[in-house]
Amino acid sequence: MVSASVVGDFVLPPSLEASSPPEARGLRRDEVRLLVSNIAADTLEHARFRDLPCWLSPGDLLVVNTSATLNASLPATNDGGEQLELHLSTSLPGGFWVVEVRALSNGISLPYRHALSGTTMCLPDGAEAELLAPYPLTAAREAHSRLWLAALTLPEPLLSYLNRNGSPIRYSYVTERWPLTTYQSVFATEPGSAEMPSAGRPFSAELVTTLVSRGIQIAPLVLHTGVASLEDHEPPYEEFYRVPRGTSDRVNAARMSGQRVIAVGTTVVRALETVTDDRGHTSPGEGWTNVVISHDRPVRSVNGLITGFHEAKATHLKMLEQVVVSASRERRGHSSTHLARAYEAALDAGYLWHEFGDSHLII
Repeated sequence: MVSASVVGDFVLPPSLEASSPPEARGLRRDEVRLLVSNIAADTLEHARFRDLPCWLSPGDLLVVNTSATLNASLPATNDGGEQLELHLSTSLPGGFWVVEVRALSNGISLPYRHALSGTTMCLPDGAEAELLAPYPLTAAREAHSRLWLAALTLPEPLLSYLNRNGSPIRYSYVTERWPLTTYQSVFATEPGSAEMPSAGRPFSAELVTTLVSRGIQIAPLVLHTGVASLEDHEPPYEEFYRVPRGTSDRVNAARMSGQRVIAVGTTVVRALETVTDDRGHTSPGEGWTNVVISHDRPVRSVNGLITGFHEAKATHLKMLEQVVVSASRERRGHSSTHLARAYEAALDAGYLWHEFGDSHLII
């Protein structure tokens, strides 16, 4: 049972973890299920993602993330000869990376808590990754950590090296390996994400054409996602973003004309919030963002969201709550219990979670 006022105490049955892409289940990308949260009417409706145009109006603006997914998982061996996985998370200035070391158990990737500063990880084709310090550095360099600041030494450019030696990051609920194309959205143009910006995955080329033909605007930005905190549910760390001037101008124009700005994914919200001031004006920008949306940091840039379903302890739920508050404020809706009821409805109706799962529209 989901709390009446807060999403945060439900148990996700394993049967609701999407273990394969919808194509492997006999569905097209845009045939995954769509739960529609209409905040103004305080209603919930069940549909398919291909029905998305039914809930949008001419002039509404969808903002999408064009970051493409990397083959960010590499086989690695530490100084003691243990067979591990190294997950590349976030590229930093100066050629450094934030990485996560994972252990393998019966083909399942699990957190590895025993890495130490100064360890050199051996990678395929003679490449190396030296763990320099825990990330973020909040204690001694000798401390254990989930994430590490690392220096990579590669025999060739990063993308070609990863395409030859890496694979998409995969967690235990995905039981088979799938090619990198499975982890790309129709919007993906710029490689850089450790994990798929999955909210955009259900869009098909045909659906995009339908939306544009009906006067729905689509504007791009980039946010390269780091690795998820699947076990620890930590807030996201710094991630690279770029909001072009054309996109910021269209966001401002839509809001000034009373149209909705709908983010396709929590990554889009994070990028837009980084460049939106407390008056609601959005500017172009580029850099690394550390913005985390919570009760103390309301949403200013969007009043709608397309996203997947998040686990009970995921920090993304705080962002969803603030999007509901924003939509409620602007559309005179009811926000106090809506998100909890939406998640209860999704659990009862058997919606699927994670990157290959179903979708949730909040407007």
